[in-house]
Amino acid sequence: MQNHYNLVYREEEREMIPLCLDQGVGCIPWSPLARGLLAGNRERGGQRLTLRAKTDAYGETLYAHDEADFAVVDAVRTVATRRDLPPAQIALAWLLGKPGVTAPIVGATQLRHLEDAIAAAGVRLTEDEVRTLEAPYRPHPVLGHG
Repeated sequence: MQNHYNLVYREEEREMIPLCLDQGVGCIPWSPLARGLLAGNRERGGQRLTLRAKTDAYGETLYAHDEADFAVVDAVRTVATRRDLPPAQIALAWLLGKPGVTAPIVGATQLRHLEDAIAAAGVRLTEDEVRTLEAPYRPHPVLGHG
């Protein structure tokens, strides 16, 4: 199943992922980096740091609506800093460690995007790191299916 799933949007954990696990269906999540938010392309206060962030109107409908989204970004940065790894690798490693996830659908416009995606496959997060990453999450309305 191609589902909307990442550290900022985890609503699929409620019903769809358990159903897929029960039925033996693999998941290939789209927007694994929350359209760049988890990689650091947007900041609190509205700063847009990349061309994509500056021109991505659809992304504005999905992410960075409130403090909870940025609290998740802060958690990713915390773990990334401790590991001396890019935030994208941490966010992708978390996703790859989730039950039922076969592979994320990654979009790449630069070589480093591919390098981070490949490297993330070798990153194993500790239980403490996973707790740090997941703790700030707050439920969202269903998004990205309209």
